[in-house]
Amino acid sequence: MRALDPSENEVAMDWGLANRMARMFSPGSQNSVMLAVDHGYFMGPTRRLENPRATIAPLLPHADALALTRGILRTCVPPSTRTPIVLRVSGGVTVLQEDLSDEDITVSIEDAVRLNVSAVALSVFVGSPHEHSSLVHLSELVDQGEGAGMPVLAITAVGKELEKRDARYLALACRVSAELGAHMVKTYYCDDFEKVVEGCPVPIVVAGGPRLDSDQAALELAHNAIALGAKGIDMGRNIWQSDYPVAMLKALRSIVHEQATVGEAMDILNEEKARPPRATVA
Repeated sequence: MRALDPSENEVAMDWGLANRMARMFSPGSQNSVMLAVDHGYFMGPTRRLENPRATIAPLLPHADALALTRGILRTCVPPSTRTPIVLRVSGGVTVLQEDLSDEDITVSIEDAVRLNVSAVALSVFVGSPHEHSSLVHLSELVDQGEGAGMPVLAITAVGKELEKRDARYLALACRVSAELGAHMVKTYYCDDFEKVVEGCPVPIVVAGGPRLDSDQAALELAHNAIALGAKGIDMGRNIWQSDYPVAMLKALRSIVHEQATVGEAMDILNEEKARPPRATVA
């Protein structure tokens, strides 16, 4: 099964929903570079995201979409922005708890429409103690989203159980999310990633996950994911925890939209390294 390009999927959507989807994906490549800054909803002031406004401002013009919570949207993003917003609408647990899967819907679809966002996002925890409730929440959100013309992004979360990031598990989580009506799925890259893509009939964007050992490793992850069928990336820490976040985002864009090699993307990144790095926030 081949995941549809966002443009191909428009035939099954109302105009408003299709229009919101189209905002987030480049009309040329049909791919998307999403910037995730929603970590604080369960992690608090993460390193280099302590001041969200300062982190977001230089990156905003270079992202195809910005993923965040309504609190940060209302306080840290200028209303004049043209960058589409993916609004996190699930939560209710923090890193102080061992089980991160006990989430609920924390934002109404009415507030999402009021904020004029382009999509809403929630985590699904397949195989967790709260699998049932997270999948029911996804189904209910899809019902509400269809009624309001709002796309739903399902995030195949694994909590603290990172060993679940294999093709068998992620293919199951992505397919179930699509079967329940998610319009897009965010998941992790893994060995045999093409099997995850083949089994999911809606666009997949790939998470960056925790900060990798190097910028090059993040570029390699993005390149491999796009080569195997992902329709974009949704990275956070591997961009704004880099010493060169804007350059990193530009390098990722060259891979996602221009089919650049990792070497070509590294050249873009290295061109920016002659400039002073961003000061580290204590």
